[in-house]
Amino acid sequence: MALGAQRGHILAAVLGQGLAVTAAGLAIGVAAGLALTRLMQALLYEVAPSDPTSFVSAAACLVVVALIACLGPAARALRVQPVTALRYE
Repeated sequence: MALGAQRGHILAAVLGQGLAVTAAGLAIGVAAGLALTRLMQALLYEVAPSDPTSFVSAAACLVVVALIACLGPAARALRVQPVTALRYE
């Protein structure tokens, strides 16, 4: 903000970084989950090993939790006074 950034840009930058890590984790997790479904097939009750509803709902829950977790640091970044940030650097 001290260098002319708008509040929306700062919010988008902080949330974008957090959600980029989340997307990478989801990609790895879904790939591993699909690869390991055959091992877990005996433990599943009335659910197909590669049930798309289960994968999508779990991924959606994780994205919502990650978004909520990123909102705290984003709000804190918006509250920093530009003069304080420049003095710190």
